[in-house]
Amino acid sequence: MEMWSEVRRKVLVEGASKRSMRREYRIGSETLAKILANPELPGYRVASPRPRPKVGEFIGVIDGILDADRAAPPKQRHTSRRIFERLRDEYGFTGGITQVKEAVAAAKLHSREVFVPLSHPPGEAQFDFGEATAIIDGVQCKAALAVMTLPYSDAFCVTAFPRECTDTFQAGHVAAFEFFGGVPTRTSYDNTTIAVSKVIGPGQRNLT
Repeated sequence: MEMWSEVRRKVLVEGASKRSMRREYRIGSETLAKILANPELPGYRVASPRPRPKVGEFIGVIDGILDADRAAPPKQRHTSRRIFERLRDEYGFTGGITQVKEAVAAAKLHSREVFVPLSHPPGEAQFDFGEATAIIDGVQCKAALAVMTLPYSDAFCVTAFPRECTDTFQAGHVAAFEFFGGVPTRTSYDNTTIAVSKVIGPGQRNLT
């Protein structure tokens, strides 16, 4: 779902090219067309997982690390070796690195290709930051885009700021609440460090 929303936001809101999205997310033109045509994931297809006698119980931790990496700069994301070292040192994993590499590769493939049933009740929102290039007083600079969407109605509010920080995180919310004329009943976030300081495990986060 996070990738689905990211691609739609970057193409439909930020104006990113379709070619750059296919290259960045390693998806084909048919998959990209499906993402842009559907606000929600249209269905699901799940393959039976192969048994992993030693790494299987750590799949949730691996998924959590990869989820957090989506909000981090590319150079700061975990390699398979670094994930292996964290599993070994922090979680007591006793298996080999090859198992971890296979599990990481499968998790990345799963995040790109497996669809799950999804519904968005009215009043629920999603919030994330994007980035765009702006020209202000003739000077080209980067702008942080605070984006809040209401998936049920496909409405969205985008506010531009000079940088991404706690102040603009809060200001983006206030602007969206004023624009929508109310406060969402529930808001989902990507694992931005402004909101999440540490991923503990599946479904567990230390909030900032």
